[in-house]
Amino acid sequence: MSDLTINIGKRIIELRKLQNLSQEKLAYKADIDRTYMTGIETGRRKVSVVILDKIVKALDSDLATFFKDEKFA
Repeated sequence: MSDLTINIGKRIIELRKLQNLSQEKLAYKADIDRTYMTGIETGRRKVSVVILDKIVKALDSDLATFFKDEKFA
């Protein structure tokens, strides 16, 4: 997968762990399947903007803040 796909997964993991959320709880909050979340976090699945927005909102953030990280510089 591309560096962008991998970095998106890493950023989700980082933010999820900061909130002490399990992958399962985040998937539930974002209303997506846990196995799909696993694929996104590991960089094996490409994520649409719509799904990424749902995940980021479940992390109590927004897309602009999500991408303000050195991984995306």
